[in-house]
Amino acid sequence: MLPPELMRGLSTFDEDRLQELEELRLRRGFPMTALFPEGEIETVGARVTEADLRRVVESASQASAHTVLDRMRRGFVTLRGGHRIGLCGTVVKREGQTVTLQYLSSLSIRVARPIVGQVRELLPSLMEGGQYLSTLILAPPGAGKTTLLRDMIRGLSDGDMGQPLRVGVADERGEIAALWQGEPQLYVGRHTDVLDGCAKSEGLSMLMRGMNPQVAAVDEITDPTDVEAVVQAAGCGVVLLATAHGLDRADLERRPIYRELLSAGVFRRLVTLERRGKRRLARTEVLS
Repeated sequence: MLPPELMRGLSTFDEDRLQELEELRLRRGFPMTALFPEGEIETVGARVTEADLRRVVESASQASAHTVLDRMRRGFVTLRGGHRIGLCGTVVKREGQTVTLQYLSSLSIRVARPIVGQVRELLPSLMEGGQYLSTLILAPPGAGKTTLLRDMIRGLSDGDMGQPLRVGVADERGEIAALWQGEPQLYVGRHTDVLDGCAKSEGLSMLMRGMNPQVAAVDEITDPTDVEAVVQAAGCGVVLLATAHGLDRADLERRPIYRELLSAGVFRRLVTLERRGKRRLARTEVLS
């Protein structure tokens, strides 16, 4: 995706080091930076221009930057393979609604890298009487919530700890399964059905009506409509898997939207992710 002059900035990192790459940050007027577990490192090379930003968007999406910007009203574009480009710039609004970005100022290219099998030790703590319990995964941005959620979906779908379960995924941002023309680019299990690109509330409703899941999964509960949809899905008798931004349970309880979610009693287990350098530690807490 990168123009040659920016690509040269990565030549100082060997292949093993690039396997740890999490994001590339392109900010207009500054050298590109590479985000590794220990933080951002400035690359050697030219300063990023707006033309560079547009070339990256065009190359990544196989479309003109103008076409892509008219589509991305939520600030990001999901690419084949589950990678994601976040975009910043000058917002253009019509009748109070964001319709496009006119001038790009920065990009964040997030590298999707699935990790399979990390949940096998975690899953037993999420069971009671041989049944999986609805679980909320909590962590700050960049700590691996989506990666853990994806592997949990895979583990339940493939039957890592018992009978395989039907899992329905409402993949609003296309980051969990990363469908490309209907085919998941990131493995989510043999018994998983995915709805891509629709709001969580709409997706959960469609899954409940059409696919009869035993487990329903969504990424990043951020809106009151998300909470309402999750509560309604729980009322249909399915196990829920979801993620949220936060540091710990006390942090959740300080915010109204998550207080409502906790008080609804939908989730029985809370998994808190903590990042220590290259390591990610998961701690399970009983909610009810």
